[in-house]
Amino acid sequence: MAKTVAVAEQQGNAGLQQVKALPERVNSFLKDVRSEMRKVVWPSRAEVQSTTTVVIVTVFVFAAYFWLVDNVIGRAVEAVLGVAAK
Repeated sequence: MAKTVAVAEQQGNAGLQQVKALPERVNSFLKDVRSEMRKVVWPSRAEVQSTTTVVIVTVFVFAAYFWLVDNVIGRAVEAVLGVAAK
């Protein structure tokens, strides 16, 4: 029974220590975040515009490609089914 009480007290102290250390841990975390954000290289407006243009053009090219392939396959299936139905 005494052993159980001693273990419970140690666990209670550990929880209390974690609560006391919380502001220091948060402060350390925020300092690390600030340090890492200083290392970030942000793209210029021109870079963002050019990559956005590339993405939009690529999306339209792929959309046209898939539309064409879908139509070709659809017509081929209709032709095969038309021949099979006769």
